[in-house]
Amino acid sequence: MAHRYKVREIAQQSGLSEATVDRVLNNRPGVRETTVAEVNQAIADLDKQRTQLRLNGRRYLVDVVMQTPQRFSDAFRAAVEAELPAFAPAMVRARFHLWESGSVPEMVDALSRIRGSHGVVLKAQDEPEVAEAVDRLVAGGVPVVTYATDVPSSARCAYVGIDNHGAGVTAAYLVNQWLGDAPSDVLITLSRAVFRGEGEREVGFRSGLRGSGRAIVEVSDSDGIDAANERLVLEALERNPGIGAVYSPGGGNTATVAAFERLGRRCHVFVAHDLDADNRRLLRDGRISVVLHNDLRADARSAIRSLLQWHGALPAEPVRPAPIQVVTPYNLPV
Repeated sequence: MAHRYKVREIAQQSGLSEATVDRVLNNRPGVRETTVAEVNQAIADLDKQRTQLRLNGRRYLVDVVMQTPQRFSDAFRAAVEAELPAFAPAMVRARFHLWESGSVPEMVDALSRIRGSHGVVLKAQDEPEVAEAVDRLVAGGVPVVTYATDVPSSARCAYVGIDNHGAGVTAAYLVNQWLGDAPSDVLITLSRAVFRGEGEREVGFRSGLRGSGRAIVEVSDSDGIDAANERLVLEALERNPGIGAVYSPGGGNTATVAAFERLGRRCHVFVAHDLDADNRRLLRDGRISVVLHNDLRADARSAIRSLLQWHGALPAEPVRPAPIQVVTPYNLPV
């Protein structure tokens, strides 16, 4: 079977003879494992060189479109901007379209106004109108990668982020371990139900607490904004005196902590998501227990790489769920 590189090319790259390379490629006997490893390394190096040639001088413009609290969009924007130089010799630039709260029509309008883009990184509502807007972009030659929360019925080329269901189950495990036999109901705070990722976290959390006897009280539709979230949490705490733990897939944690303190209530365990500036401060101060986090720079790199793969500028590579890091005050990454 013909190889994608000529025997002569591989021999030059590896420093081996053409006869030796030919024996390795055709799986003939009598070849040492170290020689096979040298040939495989030479082929990997040739793949990298080919990629560099494809990228040399190419310019790409990527749009990041997100409805999310500013504390998260600020962190992700910094991650994207830090990763852009890593795609040299290609030049990749990013435009950011970021807002905290809005409707599905506003999201569809934002997507419809994108021009001259080589790809979109999208955090949006899982609604049919959004899926249709994504499909129109893809049909027009603009690939879309969903981030943190998916729109699976669309033609998006990849989803980048954590396994949200697994994160919810992990949160339930931590809550049960922390509370032990202590009676306590649990508050779950969502930013908005139309974000699929948060819904998957909630489903995972509920499944993980099944059989524990703990009631789960849900608050939603704050968009993760502190002012709206504090009001909702205060109302929930006043109605439910048994709440002594929190799982927060949707943010607004400064407000949730403030609501407990305002009523003089103790929160025995508080599981949050994402190491934004607020959560770092709350974790250091001991006001939340643990943060489920993933490396935003790795996410940004994976998302941009998926867009460049769609254009054939990089070799195909599967996108895997980002590992979930359980962060305490004692292992906060710098």
